[in-house]
Amino acid sequence: MTNSLQGLWNKKKAIALVASVTLLAACETNQPQATTPASPGNVTTEQVANQTEALIGKTVTVRSEPVQKISDTTFTISDEQFFGNENILVVNTSGKPFVLPENTEVQVTGQVAKLVVADVNRDYNLGLDPNLYVEYEGQPVIYAQSIALAPEPGQITQNPSRYYGQTLAVTGEVEDIVDVNSFTLDEDRLLGAEDLLVINANPKAAVNDGETVAVTGVLRPFVVAEIERDYDLTWDLDLQRKLEAEYSQKPVLVADGVYPSAIPEAAK
Repeated sequence: MTNSLQGLWNKKKAIALVASVTLLAACETNQPQATTPASPGNVTTEQVANQTEALIGKTVTVRSEPVQKISDTTFTISDEQFFGNENILVVNTSGKPFVLPENTEVQVTGQVAKLVVADVNRDYNLGLDPNLYVEYEGQPVIYAQSIALAPEPGQITQNPSRYYGQTLAVTGEVEDIVDVNSFTLDEDRLLGAEDLLVINANPKAAVNDGETVAVTGVLRPFVVAEIERDYDLTWDLDLQRKLEAEYSQKPVLVADGVYPSAIPEAAK
C-alpha cells in the first residue's frame, strides 16, 4: 500500500473511532441517573425494610396502619401480617399537618432513603430532636410528599361524618357500574356495612366489574342537585331519581383519580 493510501486509511479509522466514542458518550449521557426517582410504585413496608438499597431514591406508595407517633411530623408504619417486620419511619415533608387516625390505615407516597436526622433538619427545616431518632438513624425512611386517610369502604359508609370534607385514598372492588361517571366499591369485610358510591366526573379510563381499584378524592354527602351543579354531570331524569332514592344524604366519594389495582393485596 502506498504512503498516500496508508495515510488516507489511517485518517478514516481515526474519524470512525472519534464518531464511535462520541456516540457512546451521547448514549451514556442520555441514560437515566441512579439518583433519579423512579415512577411511583406500590410496595409494602416489608419491601421497604428488606429491599432498601433497591428502593433508595425511588418514590413509592405504601398503605399501612400507623404504629406509633413520634412527633408532629413523624410516625412509624408496619405490616402486621409480616411477623417480625421492622417499623418504617415516615417523615411528613409535605408542609401540611396530618393528624394520625385511630384504627384506620393511611396511604403514604414519598421517597425512600436512609435516615440522617441532620440532613432532614437541613433540607426540610423540621427541627427533629436527634435523641428521639437514635434507633432510626441510618435505617430506611420514607420522606412523605403526601399522606391520606385510607379507610375501607365499609368504614366510610358506617361512619361518614368522621370523613366528610377529607381527602381519602380508598381501595376496593368495583361492585356496580351505575354509568360512565359513577360506580360503587364493594364492602365485604364489615358486617352490615354498605357499598360506597364513587363519582368520577372526569374518567380517564373505564372501570370493569370486579376490578380492584384505588380511588383518591374528597368525601361529601350525596345531594343530586349539588353534585350535578358542581361537576357538570348530565344525568337523565331516570338516573337522577334512582340515585336520589338509593343514596340521598349518604356518603359519596368524589374522585380526582382512579387507579386500577393500585395497592398490592399484601398491603391491604
